[in-house]
Amino acid sequence: MTSLYDESGKMVACTVIEAGPCVVTQVKTVESDGYHAYQLGFGERKEKHTSQPLKGHFKKSGTTPKRKLVEFDGFAQEYKAGDVIDLGIFTEGEFVDIIGTSKGKGFQGVVRRHGFGGVGESTHGQHNRLRAPGSLGASSFPSRVFKGMRMAGRMGGKGVKVQNLQVLKIHNEQNLLVIRGSVPGAKGSYILIEK
Repeated sequence: MTSLYDESGKMVACTVIEAGPCVVTQVKTVESDGYHAYQLGFGERKEKHTSQPLKGHFKKSGTTPKRKLVEFDGFAQEYKAGDVIDLGIFTEGEFVDIIGTSKGKGFQGVVRRHGFGGVGESTHGQHNRLRAPGSLGASSFPSRVFKGMRMAGRMGGKGVKVQNLQVLKIHNEQNLLVIRGSVPGAKGSYILIEK
């Protein structure tokens, strides 16, 4: 993340995203596939790290192997295989939705994972139970812990969609989008941008 100053002089936190160029690797139609969509490829991949079926797929579209393939629909204009989609589809000031995978934080306790307060050495003579979850359920009935009980476990590493993030700046030469706010995922991870 970085920051910019807006017209009023207020500092705004923002994220810089490399968003292109994306190449149309396949056009899916209702006649052949049952639905309409464009398959876009992003990032370069070496030939030796590409499987034979994917090599044939990219050769058919007339493009070099790509690292990431994603399907989109709802473009304003028609494209064919091999066309390049750049940042011209975005305008400064518009709002977009961003989908990504959040950072994995491993196995966490209830204080960090669910915001429990813990005992804090303040009641009932506790001295070694500062961040414990407390009681989990009843005794003889129902003799089990209910599903969905907030307990310790793996945190993060899940799909997250952040809506209505504003596009602050577009740098077409470097294929960079500057988005207001934070986006899910670690540095260098892949995200999807929806209009």
